[in-house]
Amino acid sequence: MRPSWDEYFISIANCVRERSTCLRRRVGAIVVKDKRILATGYNGPPSGFKHCSEVGCIRVEEGVPRGERHELCRGIHAEQNAIVQAAAFGVSIKDSTVYCTHFPCALCAKMMINAGVRRIVVAQDYPDDLSKRLLEEAGIEVTHLP
Repeated sequence: MRPSWDEYFISIANCVRERSTCLRRRVGAIVVKDKRILATGYNGPPSGFKHCSEVGCIRVEEGVPRGERHELCRGIHAEQNAIVQAAAFGVSIKDSTVYCTHFPCALCAKMMINAGVRRIVVAQDYPDDLSKRLLEEAGIEVTHLP
């Protein structure tokens, strides 16, 4: 059977996450507009930095619970990397759809709101009630794929 567009793009986001070197959660994201991929991102440290798989995880060493204190991490989130990639190449993501392997955190949600993203498709949930409230308030459609 031929996959739907949402299934097709979420499968690509799942492929993108394979580049992640995060020791806790590998996440991938792609930005799509008019059925064309504009940017991709996966979670990991800034370009040129050593990966957590090489130097260890600050969050593990500090005992930081999942979903808390995002600033205590060497890595940048997949959604943030995709937004930064689009910006670096002068590509507007206004009115786009972001396909994420995991529901975005509140920080990523705020960035997507300000970038003009209109829809988010996710494959797995993430426990961030603030993010859900922000996206709802912004009127961004969120679709969960099984």
